[in-house]
This record gives sequence, C-alpha cells and structure tokens, in this order.
Amino acid sequence: MKISDGELKLMELIWDNAPIRSGELVAMAFDRLGWKKSTVYTVVKKLSGRGIIKSENAVITPLCTRDEVMSEKSENLITKGYGGSLPMFLTAFLQKEKLTKAEADELKKLIDDYTEGE
Repeated sequence: MKISDGELKLMELIWDNAPIRSGELVAMAFDRLGWKKSTVYTVVKKLSGRGIIKSENAVITPLCTRDEVMSEKSENLITKGYGGSLPMFLTAFLQKEKLTKAEADELKKLIDDYTEGE
C-alpha cells in the first residue's frame, strides 16, 4: 500500500470528505492543491487500481484508513532511514524537537502499553 506524497495529499481530502463525488473532489483539489481535473483523475485511477480507494458511480470511497497508511509510511521511513531502529529514529527526531512533559508522559505510557513480556 505504498502511497506517494502527492497521492497522500489527495487521500487526505478523500478521508476528510468521504464518500465524495468525483466532481466535488476535483473542485476541492483545485482549490486546495491547485490540481487540474486531469491530475485528479489520474491519481484517482492509480489509487483505485491499487485497491486504496473505490470509485463507483462517480463516488469515491477510501478502502483503507488514514492510520493504516500512516503506519506503513512510518514503518518504511524507520526501515529505510534508520535501519529499522526506532531508538535511532527517536534520537534523530529529538535532537531537533523538544518534548513537552505531557508528550513525554504520553510516550512513556505508550511504551509501557506496547512492551512485550509484561
């Protein structure tokens, strides 16, 4: 379920407005992304062909969730950029961004909730 950055921009519009008529999507993509009708239809055809969306009777519906797509994109980033090491990814991220106390607490809770063997 690989989705390019451009495809992701269109998917954001689809997820936020689904189900959406293709004409509405074209107008929205023009307003928000500056895309022409032909560009929208090309991307819709690609996404539909890969089973990411369904386009039926001029109505477009996502076949996967935002979370599924973002999870895969995140996993690919960590695998390709950081050798699959989540700690290396977090180290690189935290060198530029500081966490708030609330964010740190939330991450600690997530780690505790998803730690194996407990």
